[in-house]
Amino acid sequence: MESPGKIKNISAYLGPEYDIEASFGHVRDIPTPSEMPADMKKGPFGKFGIDVDNGFEPYYVVDPDKKKRVSDLKKLLKNADELYLATDDDREGEAIAWHLYEALQPKVPVKRMVFTEITREAIQRAMANTRQIDENLVEAQETRRILDRLYGYEVSPVLWRKVRAGLSAGRVQSVATRLVVERERERMAFRAASYWDVEADLATDAGESFTARLTAVDGTRVATGRDFGDDGALRGSALHLDQAAAQGIAEALRTAPARVANVADKPYKRRPYAPFITSTLQQEASRKLRLSARETMRIAQRLYEGGYITYMRTDSVMLSETALNAARSQARSMYGAEYVPDAPRRYTSSNASAQEAHEAIRPAGDTFRTPSQVSSQLRGSEYALYDLIWKRTIASQMADAVGSTATVQTEAALADGRVAQLSASGTVITFRGFLAAYEEGRDEEDTRARQAAREAGEEERRLPQLSQGDALDVHRTEASGHETSPPPRYTEATLVKALEQKEIGRPSTYEPTLATIQDRGYVIKQGSALVPSWLAFAVTRLMEEHFGRLVDYDFTASMEDDLDAIARGDAQRVEWLQRFYFGDEATSAEGLRDLVADLGEIDARGISTIDIGDGLVVRVGRYGPYVEEVSPAGVDPSTGEMADDAATTPRRATINDDVAPADLTPEMARALLEVSADDGRSLGTDPATGHEILAKAGRYGPYVTEVLPESDAPASRTRKAAVAKPRTASLFKDMDLGTIDLDTALQLLSLPRIVGAHPETGAEITAQNGRYGPYLKMGTDSRSLETEAQLFDISLEQALAIYAQPKQRGRAAAKPPLKELGNDPVNGKPVVVKDGRFGAYVTDGETNATLRRDDDPETITPERGFELLAEKRAKGPSTRRGAKKTTKKTTKKSAKKTTRKTAAKKSD
Repeated sequence: MESPGKIKNISAYLGPEYDIEASFGHVRDIPTPSEMPADMKKGPFGKFGIDVDNGFEPYYVVDPDKKKRVSDLKKLLKNADELYLATDDDREGEAIAWHLYEALQPKVPVKRMVFTEITREAIQRAMANTRQIDENLVEAQETRRILDRLYGYEVSPVLWRKVRAGLSAGRVQSVATRLVVERERERMAFRAASYWDVEADLATDAGESFTARLTAVDGTRVATGRDFGDDGALRGSALHLDQAAAQGIAEALRTAPARVANVADKPYKRRPYAPFITSTLQQEASRKLRLSARETMRIAQRLYEGGYITYMRTDSVMLSETALNAARSQARSMYGAEYVPDAPRRYTSSNASAQEAHEAIRPAGDTFRTPSQVSSQLRGSEYALYDLIWKRTIASQMADAVGSTATVQTEAALADGRVAQLSASGTVITFRGFLAAYEEGRDEEDTRARQAAREAGEEERRLPQLSQGDALDVHRTEASGHETSPPPRYTEATLVKALEQKEIGRPSTYEPTLATIQDRGYVIKQGSALVPSWLAFAVTRLMEEHFGRLVDYDFTASMEDDLDAIARGDAQRVEWLQRFYFGDEATSAEGLRDLVADLGEIDARGISTIDIGDGLVVRVGRYGPYVEEVSPAGVDPSTGEMADDAATTPRRATINDDVAPADLTPEMARALLEVSADDGRSLGTDPATGHEILAKAGRYGPYVTEVLPESDAPASRTRKAAVAKPRTASLFKDMDLGTIDLDTALQLLSLPRIVGAHPETGAEITAQNGRYGPYLKMGTDSRSLETEAQLFDISLEQALAIYAQPKQRGRAAAKPPLKELGNDPVNGKPVVVKDGRFGAYVTDGETNATLRRDDDPETITPERGFELLAEKRAKGPSTRRGAKKTTKKTTKKSAKKTTRKTAAKKSD
């Protein structure tokens, strides 16, 4: 199997006659060309690691860090009677099983064992129902791997030449980036519209009150946010109320007689949600638990390996008969028979190609453990995610929530003869049904949807009993102004939802895609919102204009369908890759090879230029984005007069990463230009020297500096002379370039500050700001300060107190463990979590394993710690930097053995 996390439970189920080992994922892959043997680099595999001219044959090698693992497995096979390949039950797992078979070359019978949950019953069923390796699934996964290699290796170099070195393109990542960029473009083009509305508190003769909203005046509907386009213009013929009109109606309503014009009541019914699939689990965990997709999948992996849930990479919403019975029985016992319908609920996926796994994500076992039953084994995020999965599964088999929705229309005759219509709606749930167990969360960022629901009065609330013609008293009126909201930025949850709706990607690709576009710097997280960088704008524009087919949503979705067809055996790998790479003569569609053939037409400067209006553009440069003032040819931007092009230098200013593209208005851009590195913003004159003080934005951050008179400059550049350098000082982290004043700037320029002299030695103590933060210096003895503000106000007594403390020299004193995880099951040594120089890590005293990005030192489980140590041990000792490398000559015969076997060979 792939992961050591499953070994403990499965060993207990199978007994001592089985040896269970982990491959730690893939053991073979296509190497990069630079890692190939010299003779292979010159052959047909040299460009991609794939022979595109001979059936797209890939060249596989055992990964360097897996050679020891493969060797150990081969030794174990010598004494084995059978080999069971028990990798995950999806395409990726099938490919790993095939690669293990090819690398191990077993002489004993081989059986493919699959299961979607780690329970005793599931493992025993899997042992009794083994099969052969599914060649079609292997072909589909191999096609995906070859496709991704060709896509990346052909398109990425174009980005290196035309945008920036080190960038990457990918079949799914480029499309996901385009989605985020398109949403930001919509926000950039968005123009807010202002509108007003009126609400009133109305009361019956019995004293019962409710709030109603103005919906029409003399039969003309009052405009709400949904009546305005993204350009800010009113669509249709609705009545657009401004402040004066709204306040006038609110004032008139206070004395206007009101009555009930109409009461409508209709039944309300709400069905439960389908059980979780990979995408919906990621979305809901983001909404309710604030987990990223990467964190969600890592936690779900541990729950699966621990035997708590079924396999977590699936796009099927189906539940087995066993699971249906378990969920219905548990719901009946916990909530009552009336909460469970007579027949089981069976769900079907809207995606016709959903087939990655057999079931939805649910609690493992023939009977489900309740959250309270696992609370002693699970903690923190693991418990919260299990609780979420359990509730969703149980609720999926419960009865509908039912009730009624009432809508009340009221009328009020205003003094000027107009009639104001107000309405209120409320939903009363009379039977909660599945809501007793679970209710789906909402995306916080979708302010438009919330605003529309509020304006439509769709909140769940109870209204008093009313009849047509009932008189009403007006107790309170209020006019309030609103602005339309731009399209919400994607979150990880909503981006996964968008990819799923467009049928782009599959369950196994969502989490790595989100991680890739963030790791590459295409997308930055601000809170939970995904904000594209300016770099993403440049990359997306290049892809759209020159590789439009590769980032077309329908084309990308069709590729997934084609891979599904290969997995079913309805299409052939070589024929499909032939059309994708070399083109399709039947449809005259260009192939990938032809698309990248001519790069001369790509205007690198134009691709990396984004117009933000008002004569300003953003350019994506080698060292980051910057704003530039663009003027008509031959016009000096400072005077507006004709000038030589060579003499006209546009003003430029660096853009910080924390400024989102849609938030950079022309006004903000011009403010940046005023304090740019070239010009700077004048703060005034230093009264002590008479020098002008400027605030500037530089490559390494904002700073202040003085302007020296020209007489201080050297007379000749050919002669060495003592040149007076202007004083400069970086702004503190809590200072703002736009608001810093002269006094603060002079304080910064006064550093380093003399604090005083040591009373015993006479050594001068100074307060300074350095690369690693603020500190005190006395001779060669430096001591760190806690805050930058201390540089200005620390006293001599306080400084002496700091120096009175013993200085920590050399290696820092050992810190106590952050957490104890218990004894390692392999060697019995105690395992603890420690905080090291490069972050938290787990150790048993001999082996150290750094925690991954999504591992929380406070909530990490013992099983996760043991798994990290096992992975580190399996990799063996790391190669010492600078050690002499030995290259083993690879003969053509051995190289041929490592190439992929044909389908006929595999079937043997």
